[in-house]
Amino acid sequence: MRITPCQAALAAAIALNLLLLLCSRLSPSSSSSSSSSSSCHHPRDVPNDVPNDVPNGVTVILRDVPSDGSAHDAAATARSFSSLPGVPVLVATEVAPYPPVPLPPGVTVLALRPEPHRPPPRPELTVRTRHVALVPDGARAVPGLLRRMRDALEAASDAAVRVVAAPVGTLRPRCWTLEVDIKAWTARYGHADHHADHHADRCGALDGAPAVLLLRTRDLFSLPFPLSRPVVTSLSIQASLRGWRLLLLPAAFPLAPRPPPSPHELWKAQNSQEKQRRALMEQLGVKLELLPDGRRRWHGCTKETPRCFGTVHSQTPQYLVAGRWTPPCCLQALRVTARHVVAQLEAAGVRYWLEGGSLLGAVRLGDLIPWDYDVDLGFYLEDAPKCRWLEAVLTTGRPVEDPEGFFWEKAAEGEFVRVHFSRTNRLHVDLWPFYGRPGGLMTKDTWLGHRQDVEFPESFLVPLVPVAFAGTVAKAPNDPRAFLELKFGPGVVENPEYPNPEVRRLAQDV
Repeated sequence: MRITPCQAALAAAIALNLLLLLCSRLSPSSSSSSSSSSSCHHPRDVPNDVPNDVPNGVTVILRDVPSDGSAHDAAATARSFSSLPGVPVLVATEVAPYPPVPLPPGVTVLALRPEPHRPPPRPELTVRTRHVALVPDGARAVPGLLRRMRDALEAASDAAVRVVAAPVGTLRPRCWTLEVDIKAWTARYGHADHHADHHADRCGALDGAPAVLLLRTRDLFSLPFPLSRPVVTSLSIQASLRGWRLLLLPAAFPLAPRPPPSPHELWKAQNSQEKQRRALMEQLGVKLELLPDGRRRWHGCTKETPRCFGTVHSQTPQYLVAGRWTPPCCLQALRVTARHVVAQLEAAGVRYWLEGGSLLGAVRLGDLIPWDYDVDLGFYLEDAPKCRWLEAVLTTGRPVEDPEGFFWEKAAEGEFVRVHFSRTNRLHVDLWPFYGRPGGLMTKDTWLGHRQDVEFPESFLVPLVPVAFAGTVAKAPNDPRAFLELKFGPGVVENPEYPNPEVRRLAQDV
């Protein structure tokens, strides 16, 4: 029997439908077909150069590539690590480096700065491996070392070990302890005890030399600032806040030799590093680093910059609402201003005394209360002419800057004088003029409605007594406890509380 063309076409159609039905049966369900390849079409979504075990591998991220044209070794560093089999390499930078960097094939540039015409950067979606290594500029790959670091991380007996580090070059990083006090805006470093774990040191932070850091990808991108620079400092501080530790291995990666930098290149590099560190500390909310040798790195306000907080409302600074205390740079500026004002009043023979919260701090701590934002001193109004700065402000109403840069002015809120740390930085000491009235009481003309704003017997001031305060000796009422309980109520010395408990109470932050 002859088969007609129509019958042949019908048979072909039936065969094709059967083939398509077979393919649909053998392929994954439609709900997962977008993420998996089937046996009936080419797996275009899986790069051919990625081995099957890539999720168990390590992705290398180069984070030290400058975008301002500064000298770097990114191309050679990327080439070295991309030569390792199955190791993806990413160059993460705020914007693509300029002039363009001749990166080897397969190395991806990941721009981290958001741009209005592009989707927001999502670096966590770019890393497909379970582990990631942050590699400094100039490092050279060593076959098998990344795998050894990964194995050390997974075999660590201490669950707190979340980061494994390996030195780069011949200089081994210093192993430090690290305690970060967010409430006090402070990072405290110390010398670590070298309890070796198979010849590796457990550290809270590293300093003094570059290192490769390896950690689980999920841990890195669980951090709020996963790729901030300087990388080692950034990860150390964020790790400390989570109770993580670093394991520093003895094995090292080579560091590529470089010609000595010119003086200009050296200045540019140091300036860039300092700028990065300042930006990082601002980002992390750290104003002071206390180093193991006693040195201090300040990252907060100075005489040339505004103070760290704005106008205070309801006796409660913004940082107190956020559960933090006065930034240490502000406390230090208040101490310096208080010592200066006390010295000026002492030299002029003005009778003065610690008032309010400042006296409370002196009695409790010999210092400022950790959440205080100004210093209060009372003085005899009749003694004002003895001090040239007080007299100038009270008689003319105009501000005056003394030779040491402190700025004296009449307060806008009433009849008292305010001495600022500088014309720019408005951290201040308030000088309250008191005078006697019949009945032996001391009073003043401006009352701000604070609980301590009450008249008091002059007998508290005759005589005045010395007390330790803010690194100096200042005058205080002769019965400080009774004076404070008159103003604040019984038990005020033993029971600390924030200035306005209706806004925030100390118990919320203890």
